Amino acid sequence: MAVHLEQALAKLKTTGVRMTPQRHAILAFLLDSMTHPTADDIYKSLESKFPNMSVATVYNNLKVFIESGLVRELTYGDSSSRFDADMTDHYHAVCEGCGKISDFEYPPLHDIENTAAGQTGFRVSGYRLEVYGVCPDCIGITKH
Repeated sequence: MAVHLEQALAKLKTTGVRMTPQRHAILAFLLDSMTHPTADDIYKSLESKFPNMSVATVYNNLKVFIESGLVRELTYGDSSSRFDADMTDHYHAVCEGCGKISDFEYPPLHDIENTAAGQTGFRVSGYRLEVYGVCPDCIGITKH
């Protein structure tokens, strides 16, 4: 189940993070977004409401949310990190055509964590799974 704004705000309060109007707007945008936006996407969506806000402000607040465990940063080698406020166990399908990222659910991969830990001696802290392909919108454009 995804975190709701009230839960996220309560969690930030317990970690001592002061809630500013900009921080509130960024968090609300992320929680409502299903598109895994970049910091630039967030900035462009909120700049009309907050003309004094910079992209750096967005990045700094995203960093606070990541450190608080409310947001995860997704990097896919295209130099633009994307951000996801859904911290539940889920995975991503990434379109090789347009870069769109879609969530999908699958039972957690605890066997992989246990196998990795057993074979390497690592204390596994997490993992990431992406599936790559072409989204339905791009299939109509390209012949794959």
